[in-house]
Amino acid sequence: MKDQERHSARPVRLSLFRSLWYRSRTEARDDAEAGRSITMPVSAGVPPLQQVLRRLALGLLVLALTTLIVYADHDGYNDNSDGSVDFLDAAYYATVTLSTTGYGDITPVSDTARLVNILVITPLRVLFLIILVGTTLEVLTDRTRQQVRIHRWRMRTRDHVVVVGYGTKGRHAVQTLVGQGITRNRIVIVDVQHKAADLAGDDGLVTVIGDATRSEVLRRAEVQHASRVIVASQRDDTAALVTLTARQLNPRATIVVAAREDENVPLLKQSGADTVVTSSSSAGRLLGVSMVSPTVAKTLEDLMTLGSGLDLVERSVTEKEAGQPPRSSKDLVVAVVRDRQLLDYTDPRLERLQQGDRVITVRRATARAPERA
Repeated sequence: MKDQERHSARPVRLSLFRSLWYRSRTEARDDAEAGRSITMPVSAGVPPLQQVLRRLALGLLVLALTTLIVYADHDGYNDNSDGSVDFLDAAYYATVTLSTTGYGDITPVSDTARLVNILVITPLRVLFLIILVGTTLEVLTDRTRQQVRIHRWRMRTRDHVVVVGYGTKGRHAVQTLVGQGITRNRIVIVDVQHKAADLAGDDGLVTVIGDATRSEVLRRAEVQHASRVIVASQRDDTAALVTLTARQLNPRATIVVAAREDENVPLLKQSGADTVVTSSSSAGRLLGVSMVSPTVAKTLEDLMTLGSGLDLVERSVTEKEAGQPPRSSKDLVVAVVRDRQLLDYTDPRLERLQQGDRVITVRRATARAPERA
């Protein structure tokens, strides 16, 4: 019986080992593929060209120092060609010695020259080699560090916001999100253009480069774990495909889509969008209001620009406000969300605010504290 149990346990352990090995190999392959399409924000450092020039200058300095050391004791060296060592011979000896070529035509013959080679020139040779291979080692280290950062980011990213498209609409959406208190490390940009990825990286945002209509690109942005998705693409047909793909990957996320034409709103909602904002009609209405009453248009623009003058904010009802009329609030209440219904301030059901209500208020903009890194 014991032999049978032992033999039956072997396939189980072997299967478990294979599954763990396959999983680790799959994760490593996914991280490698993600490393080619995901850009992580980096702190400002020394530019690559400046690093190369600095290493080159340091290498030339080591070469010049070695040349001077050899020439200072040139009588202790022998040149097989003519027996004497001049300055050019000293530079030649320093070059072939530091590069570990070592032709052997110039050799140290005195005890002093050999001792200097042991204590001084050999450490300089090691330093010179470190300078030469330093750039390659730094590139390999940066790649490994980048893959580790991407792996950690993928494991930790949950309940974040995915913004598809980092054009004018996408950038203003991110600015509004940050103004509402969402930190930049909880925002992920997806864009097909490398220029947009560079702009997002400069703004401190993680970017996935690729076509957002493809499910593998959205998976790299961890859209399956996102709480909200903003689709700010340039074309309505692209927005419909992105919305459909995002909804397939994440049925629970709130998806907000920007559309150019009103006629495409039903299609986008059928694709899975919770809210559709039509940019062309909104701009047209604002133009009409500006013509009739420029001050009203200015007020609307002020309300839509977070942190400037007046802010239109949605928040929960406080304990002090519960049971009180909306007018008793310190902020101007213009609407209330109750049981998923939007009630304006003229609705007779808004005699008293209730616990669990969410109020939409107009209040004076306040300066926000600087965002922590």
